[in-house]
Formats: sequence, C-alpha cells, structure tokens
Amino acid sequence: MLTTIVDYGSGNLHSAAKAFERMAGPSDRICVTDDVSVIATADRIVLPGVGAFGDCRAGLMKVEGLYETLQTAVIDQARPFMGICVGMQLMATVGEEHGTHDGFGWISGTVTPIRPDDPALKVPHMGWNNLVNCAPHPVLDGISASAYCYFVHSFHLKTDKATDCLAQVDYGERLTAMVGRDNMVGVQFHPEKSQAPGLRLISNFLTWTP
Repeated sequence: MLTTIVDYGSGNLHSAAKAFERMAGPSDRICVTDDVSVIATADRIVLPGVGAFGDCRAGLMKVEGLYETLQTAVIDQARPFMGICVGMQLMATVGEEHGTHDGFGWISGTVTPIRPDDPALKVPHMGWNNLVNCAPHPVLDGISASAYCYFVHSFHLKTDKATDCLAQVDYGERLTAMVGRDNMVGVQFHPEKSQAPGLRLISNFLTWTP
C-alpha cells in the first residue's frame, strides 16, 4: 500500500514522513514526492502545509498537474486523503488570509481568522490544547475525546455543515480541529508532533477503508 506525502514546497515533510514511517505496517510504503505520476498511483494521499493559505495554494498550483491529479484521485476515485494544517484548510471553499483565495471546495466552508473573546489569548494559537466535541469516526478510534494535540495556526476552517466538523478545540471560541467527509479527513493540529494521540490517528488513517 503506497501512501504519498505531497511535496509542494510547504510543510515539515521530514517529521511527517518519520511519523508515518513509524506507524506503517509491513505492507505500507511511505513516499514523499512531488511526482504527479507517483501521486496518481497512491493508495492514500497526505497533504501537509505550513504558512499562509494563499502562498500554499500558489505553491501547489505551480506544480504542473498536481491539483488535477489530487482532484481525480480524491474526488473521482475516492482514495483516502488527509490534509494537515494548511493542507486541511485548502480543502475549504475559500480562505481569507491576506486576501480572498479559492480553496479546493471539498469541504464547504471558509478559512477565517481566529478571534478569541479573551484578550489574554494570543494569536497564533500555538501549543498544546485538548480536543472537544469529537464525533465518532474510524480515524479517531482509540483517541480520547479530550486528547491533547499540538496546534500552530491563526486561521481555522469554519464549516458550513456541522456534520463536516469532527472535532473542535476551545481557544476563546470553538475552533475547528478536524474535518471529514466521505474518504477525506483534515486536521488543524499536527499529528506528527502530537505524540501518542497523533501517532494513533496516523495509524488509524493508514488502515482506514472509507
């Protein structure tokens, strides 16, 4: 089973790859690549992302054929997909960071700024925080409903449909921590930095059959 971690010039690919390799089974192969021909043959696809929404989108679009390959594999062929941080945000309809930018439109919603009610809470939201309002999902199997995960973000994906939000985090307001629909999941936190809960989530994804 081939899992590709998409390299489009954004994301901590080394730590993500190490975490996926650690949780891979005997038949799993983890590959970091920007080769669209390899991504097109993958059994599972992971899209990381660090930075501003528009910059990440522009970087992805610069890789010839990458968006079209993702669209075919994830939407048309329904292969399991995980977006991480900005990789999750790109699943949205639109992002509002440094202007208005189109997302993939896979999850209906808007990537909007974090606006905590408490002025003592600084933006970006950075560090450990526990999940709340976790919905049942195979990728969350065995993970505590209040698991602590590691976040670094100033924007979050506000879903149009409540059912697309699988988990939240409380940071002066309820923020989206995880989304999912059909064969797709996305996490705002970094599973590769979230110790036991993050590794369990990765393991669950590698065995998930939507």
